[in-house]
Amino acid sequence: MTQQPLKVAVIGAGPAGIYASDILVKKTGGNVQIDLIEQMPAPFGLIRYGVAPDHPRIKGIINSLHRVLDTEQIRLLSNITVGRDVTVSELEEYYDAVVFATGAVGDRGMQIPGSDLEGVHGAGEFVGFYDGNPRFERSWDLSATDVAVIGVGNVGLDVARILAKTGDELKEATEIPDNVYESLAKNQATTVRVFGRRGPAQAKFTPLELKELDHSPTINVVVDPEDIDYDEASLKAREEAKSCDLVCQTLEGYAIREPKEAPHTLQIHLFEQPVEFIGENGKVTAVKTERTALNGDGSVSGTGKFTEWPAQAVYLAVGYRSDAIEGVPFNKQKNVINNDGGHVVDLDGEVVPGLYTTGWIKRGPVGLIGNTKSDATETIGMLLADADAGNLSHSREEDIVELFESKGLEHLTWEGWKKLDAAERALGEAEGRERKKFVEWEEMVTHSRD
Repeated sequence: MTQQPLKVAVIGAGPAGIYASDILVKKTGGNVQIDLIEQMPAPFGLIRYGVAPDHPRIKGIINSLHRVLDTEQIRLLSNITVGRDVTVSELEEYYDAVVFATGAVGDRGMQIPGSDLEGVHGAGEFVGFYDGNPRFERSWDLSATDVAVIGVGNVGLDVARILAKTGDELKEATEIPDNVYESLAKNQATTVRVFGRRGPAQAKFTPLELKELDHSPTINVVVDPEDIDYDEASLKAREEAKSCDLVCQTLEGYAIREPKEAPHTLQIHLFEQPVEFIGENGKVTAVKTERTALNGDGSVSGTGKFTEWPAQAVYLAVGYRSDAIEGVPFNKQKNVINNDGGHVVDLDGEVVPGLYTTGWIKRGPVGLIGNTKSDATETIGMLLADADAGNLSHSREEDIVELFESKGLEHLTWEGWKKLDAAERALGEAEGRERKKFVEWEEMVTHSRD
């Protein structure tokens, strides 16, 4: 490596971008200058805006991300949108390399009859609302008594759990803002059904999340004993992965126990494939599913047996999708940046010099937050190999902040986040809570100003 510090822009200050920055500092022995450019006023991405508010354990990851952002080689520049405020071509002038780690926020959706009915929502929309993301709705209609959640991953579980808790229960223990509490306090849901098309061994829950469902006194978790079934591939999956076995054990426990007295029933339905959302007067009224059965290899086929379940609201937790960035080659089928494992590649498969990607926008929205570290290690390895080979360069020595100022852009800093952090903590402390989020963009900017 040259004596001159590498200049790198990392786009996106969520776990993927922060882990990539951390690895870059360590692998270069600190001989690097990193600008972590974030479009939101506050950093932490998925941890702040994608994790359910009643998960303080996962939110504890913020503490380790804090330590990384305190590193002198890393500078946070937030409230800046790449592709709109500043172009990728401009970034290439100021930096040796640009790493895109912008994640996935949009909902994938489902293309089945009735998916356009009123009351059918992408789960990500609801998550954005209850996590206080300023780009999402400020209120939510929770008048439905019967709710369906489609998808047996952690997002589906989060949505179902939030809908099966009371507003007061969430307010006491979380950082939700007032507008979120006001909607949740009016929640009328009494039955929340979670549908998965395959069996217990194919469910994507993490064991702890599934177990924690039962910790709430307001939730009676139900699983039908008929939904506990395994084929050869399922039994093998249990043997090979402890987490899969623990999920199966927990589901079996829910299936055989006596019902618990609670105001909300949360039933997990396995082997039920949604085939249609039924509606009246343009509003959803039911979910129609087809019973499935295991084929022996972990896949399922329809049995021809159909059931209609009442539902006045449906949440589609079937995956997130990334958005394209202006000036970066994007695979519209897979909703990821075109890449070879780290390098951005053009539509002909040729490497675009100096551009890299990591996280969900690289591999799709799969895997837990921890998977992001190995992903970032792969990308940074490629970047440093290119640096060693002398393939990276930039043409301008000026600070990119000068470009922001010339365009009239207001950027926020790490010191600004500390001010916002303190203001949110003070807001929460006044109500006996650890924190209370600001939800309005301008409020966050105002409290972050130097």
